[in-house]
Amino acid sequence: MSVDRIATNTQAHYLLSQVMNANSALDTTQAQIASGKVSTDYVGIGDKTAALEAARAAAARADAYASNTQLAVTQTDLQDTQLTTLSSLAEQLKEAITTATGNADGSGLMATARAVFDQAASILNSADFNGNYIYGGGQGNAKPFTATALSDLAGGSVSSFFQNGTEKKSVLVGDGQSVQIGMLASDIGSQLMTALKNLVSADSPSGSLDGALTSAQATDLTDNVLPSATQAYTELNTTTAVNGDAYNRLGDAVTNQQSLSTLYKGFVSDIEDVDMTQAVTRLNQNQVALQAALAMTAKLGQLSLLNYLPATTTS
Repeated sequence: MSVDRIATNTQAHYLLSQVMNANSALDTTQAQIASGKVSTDYVGIGDKTAALEAARAAAARADAYASNTQLAVTQTDLQDTQLTTLSSLAEQLKEAITTATGNADGSGLMATARAVFDQAASILNSADFNGNYIYGGGQGNAKPFTATALSDLAGGSVSSFFQNGTEKKSVLVGDGQSVQIGMLASDIGSQLMTALKNLVSADSPSGSLDGALTSAQATDLTDNVLPSATQAYTELNTTTAVNGDAYNRLGDAVTNQQSLSTLYKGFVSDIEDVDMTQAVTRLNQNQVALQAALAMTAKLGQLSLLNYLPATTTS
């Protein structure tokens, strides 16, 4: 009669493999809890790697769009302030002319015109934080408006004082979507400067409008100068509205891209980030499994046929 072995080599190998598996699972879970990630390499991500990288790229692209668009929002906000000021200046000029003709007295009219010119010229030649002229039309280093005093307007055509380029800046707010935000000094300032030039021409010789107005002077102001000032005011209001529409579209685009970024980053998190509650539960389970496997392996190593042979006595 033969007696089989209590522990076979196959059983020992099986228990050792269980120890190794339990130890590997424990190491993986500990690494996940320490890093907060499902895996620190693509091997642990498996077939979700392509989706993970696509989501990361989409989130980065959305962040870039949002950042660039936010800069455009800042520019259009500044332009809104400046266009509103230009519109207000045109209105001041219009009201000053209306008052002068109504009272047949031009006292202070040219002083108002000079103040309007100085403020308007300053706006037309305003620069951004990089020192580039906002209304330069792509020629950021050259002043787009070259007249330095109201009297300069008498020396040439209005168009000759505008040296801006023709490029109107646009910004990408999404894939295949752009919003034009750039404006040209000549577009926003020509009509106002035309009104001022007409007024300078009416004040000939210089100072002739300062005081009581003749019937001819009043008629000239009403027929030739006031309409150009009114048109400047109307056009600037329209331009301000167009800029405001661009501002609103940009704001919506920023919100949209931020939402997309949050969505894509959520995809990344779902794939990459570990659920801490589940990870801690698995850690406890893996620790128990490893301890059980080690205990069984140790017990198996202690077993011997002698444990099962009957005790014998010698006399």
